[in-house]
Amino acid sequence: MLKSKLKSYFNAVLTEAGCDEAGRGCLAGPVYAAAVILPKNFQNELLNDSKQLKEKDRYELRQIIEQQAISWAVGWCDRQEIDQYNILNASILSMHKALEQLSPQPEHILVDGNRFKPYQFIPHTCVVKGDAKYFSIAAASILAKTYRDDFMKQLDLQFPMYDWDTNKGYPTKKHRAAIQKYGLTQFHRQSFKQI
Repeated sequence: MLKSKLKSYFNAVLTEAGCDEAGRGCLAGPVYAAAVILPKNFQNELLNDSKQLKEKDRYELRQIIEQQAISWAVGWCDRQEIDQYNILNASILSMHKALEQLSPQPEHILVDGNRFKPYQFIPHTCVVKGDAKYFSIAAASILAKTYRDDFMKQLDLQFPMYDWDTNKGYPTKKHRAAIQKYGLTQFHRQSFKQI
């Protein structure tokens, strides 16, 4: 196999946590985030941005990440928090919730994207498309995505008409049509334009 193009770390000396979120663009359900501290020598040829991977590969990688990470955690904000704080702030708050569970705490935070609010007094670096550049951010993207998918699959058992098992709350044609036919659930984001 070819060696991965992803980098093992941004800072060679500091304990570094990668952060990413999943579910920002959804009409329904919480936004999830994960924080992951990987060993500096971590390598995996398959690990990449979760959006680039098949579902089966994401769940295989989740097991590997959870077994090999120095520390990992998942945090989320529910629909009410998203409507209260807005989706950007709720995404950042979800990352903070994940970070505060890490032990040890990181000395540096790598964040996917271009927006973040300082966590404690730990320095951070925002990296656009970071989930395709650094192992720790890619690992966080996989944990955030798979844990959120698990939640939406459970919700789908209560609300099968919205097809959340397939669309995970994203605004597909079938999801929008179901909203028009059945209305909104308590899990739909009231602050989002739904139709």
